[in-house]
Amino acid sequence: MAGRPLSDSAEAGARTIATVTPEGPSPTRVPRLSYFFPAHNEEANLEGLVAEALETLPTLADTFEIIAVDDGSRDGTPALADALSAAHPDVVRVVHHPTNLGYGAALRSGFGAARYDLVAFTDGDRQFRVADIGRLTGRLAAPDAPDVVVGFRIKRADPLVRTLYARAYRLANRIFFGLQVTDVDCACKLLRREALDGLRVESGGAFFSAEMIIKLRAAGRTVVEVGVPHYPRTAGSATGAKPRVVLRAVRDFWLLRLRMWADRARALRRGEPLVRPGG
Repeated sequence: MAGRPLSDSAEAGARTIATVTPEGPSPTRVPRLSYFFPAHNEEANLEGLVAEALETLPTLADTFEIIAVDDGSRDGTPALADALSAAHPDVVRVVHHPTNLGYGAALRSGFGAARYDLVAFTDGDRQFRVADIGRLTGRLAAPDAPDVVVGFRIKRADPLVRTLYARAYRLANRIFFGLQVTDVDCACKLLRREALDGLRVESGGAFFSAEMIIKLRAAGRTVVEVGVPHYPRTAGSATGAKPRVVLRAVRDFWLLRLRMWADRARALRRGEPLVRPGG
């Protein structure tokens, strides 16, 4: 697959080669796929997203599951998610957090609940289309057989303040971790479940994705990138630029950086496992 090679630093850990593919390859159908999404106060988006997934995923996988991770929502999200699960037993499943634990904690719960060999996720705000997971499955099926396919937003459909935060964050990850990923927080990713074996991630907030990729590369996993469309949010409210969310990410960023300077091997072993051993 043609792409621009990215050189990984020893600190970011890979003896791996990553490539950036601007236009996604043709979708490849897979045998089994777990798809999950975090949802915090997404009552207005939840039913439409599940309907979209139920319509689209049969074109991408022979067998699939849809997992909604309710992260302590205070609107109608929990009840609606339960109703959708009851209407589609064993296909739509729900994980509830009793309180809002954070974006990273929701992703961790999604990975932990996934049962199938391939795991994909988007956010619950419908700024990505489920069909574009096909771009990721197509790239995963390429001859180099990467472990992880990370989407990057071809044209970001977010307010200016979030775009500026993202640029500064990307630069900081590149400088301090050697993480040369175009869009580390793009919420459209596909992973081989086996690539997560033995991986531990400590952050429960917005730094989760960056920490996961840093540790995947440190473990020698191959991470590649594919461009995906990004759409404006049409319902609900974004929380990613709230000061407490940003400050938590900054704290987690520096905790990992300082710990890796002090004892890199120990820092990479910190955190909770993303998948259960032998699960």
